[in-house]
Parts: sequence; structure tokens; C-alpha cells
Amino acid sequence: MEKQQFYSSIADVYEYIFPVKEQQVTFIKSHFEIDQEFSFLDVGCATGQLASRLGQFGAHGVGVDLDQRMVQRANREYRGVNLLFKEMNMMKLRENFPLNYFDAIICFGNTLVHLESLSQIHNFLSQCFQLLPATGLLFLQILNYKHILAQKIESLPLIENDFIRFERAYKLPGPKLPKITFNTKLTVKADGRITENSASLMPLKKDELEWILRQVGFSTLEFYSSFDRAPYAETQLPLVVVARK
Repeated sequence: MEKQQFYSSIADVYEYIFPVKEQQVTFIKSHFEIDQEFSFLDVGCATGQLASRLGQFGAHGVGVDLDQRMVQRANREYRGVNLLFKEMNMMKLRENFPLNYFDAIICFGNTLVHLESLSQIHNFLSQCFQLLPATGLLFLQILNYKHILAQKIESLPLIENDFIRFERAYKLPGPKLPKITFNTKLTVKADGRITENSASLMPLKKDELEWILRQVGFSTLEFYSSFDRAPYAETQLPLVVVARK
């Protein structure tokens, strides 16, 4: 199944698979003054849950996603005076927004490693740098691929609740396979619908990400293993980053 067909097919149950975590909202808010209004861009916004929660605290922002059905649902559920959602390729941010436009750019949900190459990742992060003012913040969240590759992790934790069962497996890179193959199987319990998908991911490691961020101009970097600000640890699966100009 094509990547966009897959995300379109799960738009109606996406919030059961990946509900917004309050720790994410608190983590972002903690980098601003209490009651401070700020503007943000949520890249890979999916159905708009995170943007909506930030909007409830007075932030105003734009969510962008490549999938039309995700964006349609986000606009239907959450669009308001301070929130807007657009169908957009994350590689075309500078074509759509002026310099220094957002106080914060957010790219969570392992979205970054869906790009095709380190060159594309460099290009995207460079665009983020240009869209942020001198005091701007870039928030990233991916998985810790150094840990995944070192430990040869071939499956991620099962996600299951009353509505869905989501199985996730990795086929790790080899001599002729530079990327990770990400295989998923989604079962919707209400109707028994099963959707299987396979996608290629860049196994972006912390040191590679740090090098690129500094290359594009970010001067201060913070690395964590959770949205609770647990210090980065090589043995932990999450990788959360805050980059400042």
C-alpha cells in the first residue's frame, strides 16, 4: 500500500492509535512563560490533536500534513480562529511561509525519519531554521535508532485498546538495505477491518541529527529520553530534542 493511502485509510481511527499525550503539551508549554501567547507550526500534524491542545492555551498555529484525509478531519474537528490545517509537503515550508514566521516548530511522531535521505533531512531542518526568529524553538521527537540498531530491535511495543490493535515490526538494514523497513498491521475491532502497510525509514542516529542541526545553524541543543525531561540515555527508545538558534 502506498504511504499516503495507508494514512488516509487510518484517519478515522488515528486518535485511538496515537492519542495526544499530556506530557507533550506540558513539555512544549514549559519552554514559554505562563500565559505567553506564541505561534507554532506543527509538521506532520495528523488529525490535529496536539495543535488543538496548544490552541486551548491561547497559542495560535498552523498544522500541516501530506495526507488529505488527515487534514480534512483536523479542520472539521479543530479549526478555529487560532488554528488552521493545510495539506502540505514538509519539504515545501519555505514556499508557503515567510522568514521568522513562527515562535516554535514541532515535528513529533517519528515524522522526520520518513524523509528519503540525510540530504532531505538537512534541507527540512534548514527550512525550519529560516522560519524561526532569533528566539525560536524547534521541537523534534524520533526514536533512538542507535539503540535500535545496536540491540537489533525488530519490534516495537504493541498498541492495543478497546478500539484497535496495532502491531509494529522492523526489518533492520543490511548490506543491500540501507533503510529500516517498517511493517505494520492494524486491526479495527468494531468491524474487523485489517490494514497492513510497509514503509521505509531513515535510521537517523543522535550524532547524525546533532551534526545536521549544528550545520544548519542551531547553537543550543537539548536531548532527552522522554517528554518528562529525563536525560538522554543510549539505552532508551525515545529521543526528544529541543533546538535553539
